[in-house]
Amino acid sequence: MRILLLVSAFNGLTQRVWGYLADRGHDVGVELAPAFGSPEELTARVEEIGPDLILAPFLKHRVPEDVWRRWTTVVVHPGPVGDRGPSSLDHAILDGRDRWGVTALSTVEEMDAGPVWATSTFALPETPIAKSALYNGLVADAALACVEEVLRKVAAGEEPTPADRLEREVPGTGELPLLRRVAFELDLTRPAAELARTIAAADGAPGAPVTLQGARFCLFDAVAVPEPVNADAEPGTLVGRDEDAVAIATGDGTLWVGYAATLAEKRGVKLPAAWVLDVAGVPFRPAPAALAESVYERDGDVGYLTIRSYSGAMHTQQCRRLTTAVEKALTEDTRVLVVRGTEHAFSNGIHLGAIEAAADPAAEAWDNIRAIDDLCEAIAAADQLTVAAFTANAGAGGVMAGLCADVVVARDGVVLNPYYDMGIFGSELHTWTVASRLGEVDADRLLSAKLPVSVAEAARVGLVDAVGPRDPERFAGWLADRAAALTTPEGRAEAVAAAEVRAPRRPLSYYRTIELAEMARDLFDDRRGFAAKRRDFLRKAAPLETPERLRFADVRETVAG
Repeated sequence: MRILLLVSAFNGLTQRVWGYLADRGHDVGVELAPAFGSPEELTARVEEIGPDLILAPFLKHRVPEDVWRRWTTVVVHPGPVGDRGPSSLDHAILDGRDRWGVTALSTVEEMDAGPVWATSTFALPETPIAKSALYNGLVADAALACVEEVLRKVAAGEEPTPADRLEREVPGTGELPLLRRVAFELDLTRPAAELARTIAAADGAPGAPVTLQGARFCLFDAVAVPEPVNADAEPGTLVGRDEDAVAIATGDGTLWVGYAATLAEKRGVKLPAAWVLDVAGVPFRPAPAALAESVYERDGDVGYLTIRSYSGAMHTQQCRRLTTAVEKALTEDTRVLVVRGTEHAFSNGIHLGAIEAAADPAAEAWDNIRAIDDLCEAIAAADQLTVAAFTANAGAGGVMAGLCADVVVARDGVVLNPYYDMGIFGSELHTWTVASRLGEVDADRLLSAKLPVSVAEAARVGLVDAVGPRDPERFAGWLADRAAALTTPEGRAEAVAAAEVRAPRRPLSYYRTIELAEMARDLFDDRRGFAAKRRDFLRKAAPLETPERLRFADVRETVAG
């Protein structure tokens, strides 16, 4: 089918749907609703496209009536049947729901009130996870199940079902109000577990505000610990720190936070909590494992280094610490080292927020890119057989760091975004790794397209070596079996032979030098507009136009003409 994705932004869920449709041979294009000045302009563009189906996996804007009356238009809503409103996931996390869902419904005049094409429900974790992790994980999986059903029904000529004729698998839903920042105000005399849940619900936007040390902040990336670090400390007292994370005394237990932002008239950039709060004199305390940047475990001849970064961004110091962790792991007498992410994140490369907040952003970006290059080189130059496991979505330098390993695997459903259109050439040894897997021509095509790649497509073209199960627990077992097989003589010989074919033909410093020469001009001369693109990305600026690379090929040609 010819399928138009009408969205407010080309976000993670939209990218996943886009890749899913493209993998199955559909003609798919994207239009960004904010880029149109009037309903008439948007309607004219849809008429020019002439889609068989319009899907809206992420849409905060109203669809013009002239569009939804003429073309089948299906909105994917992150809530179960009967749920309505723009703060669906916020309410689900805040209320401690044990089950939630996603619904695909026809667009009508009233928001989220149309007949239902498909719905999928899922169990929510008992310990709340951040809204962004929930959205890109369980919600995205359920959304794909709904899209599959929508495609089947549309192809079969079936019609949607009025919502009032469907059983509500999740009881107690209805029209829920928009939750603004004031709804997430933190009272530090409350229990830490309650505060962590509130922070998880406010993750990303609008953020959970708090008065702390006589100033206003928003807190993110929180973990509750039942035991108080200092039983005598008043709620709101900083009682510990470990690298970027800070411990705060509460009415019951301890709240650890990994990230914070200043809050004046507008919210500042999200940064490591120890950078934002005043930690002078705060004693060291070990942070809970859930906030650890890296964890090393050993299973016989296989070592596992799990890396964690909030939202996938890795600042300069973090890259250096991770490089040290890799180097230390490689001193073990194992035969295979697996570098993997968590269930919710792998890496998106350098930290744009830390760069923007620096006194000299260009100099900070330069330090950051060289630090992540060190990490990549540590993986690439390892004597042990290395495996990179994309356990969750990855982007930019995170993708490239993974490609430095001898063997690259991924969990089904993961989306890889090799490089965004961020106005920089990129580094991370990509001029070697991508070409060694795809060949020079296809590598240039992939990198210049600046488009996401599903892991199914990545496996088809050879960017990754294998794709494992979508379920995180099943994937962990699959990964363990695959890593163990690499310790056998047969498995190791096969992997080493494949790695030797892709081995660099020149010293790694050759590729790094070429890349950093390009990056120097992008960072210090700003020849491609990195500064403006970085700021727009961080403040989620509304797009002024749809990038041509996202449009249908024939529409691109028309616009160019």
